Amino acid sequence: QVQLVESGGGSVQAGGSLRLSCAASEYTYCMGWFRQAPGKEREGVAYITRGGTTSYANSVKGRFTVSQDNAKNTLFLQMNSLKPEDTAMYYCAARSRSATSCSLLVGLFVYWGQGTQVNVSS
Repeated sequence: QVQLVESGGGSVQAGGSLRLSCAASEYTYCMGWFRQAPGKEREGVAYITRGGTTSYANSVKGRFTVSQDNAKNTLFLQMNSLKPEDTAMYYCAARSRSATSCSLLVGLFVYWGQGTQVNVSS
């Protein structure tokens, strides 16, 4: 079982920044950030592979950056130029230990953190 613990959420005004962290008990090949707003489905935000390959949802490209500290098994999401529509619960997730590919598809991730809330006011 991979344990994931997110932190760093909070409330900011539009245009502000937040940095989310995810402490993982171990890393798998594919680690990702997802979010879920009230009344909406969970959606992929960004992923990063063990080798450092990244991918982003179109809605956050150019504003969010995913990174990792492999030595510390920690995943980060730097969020800049935040918008009210970024308001959501943000989750860290990992694919299975045997996975060798990465994606932003929610159903492919088997390990999930408890989430951290991000609120962006206008």
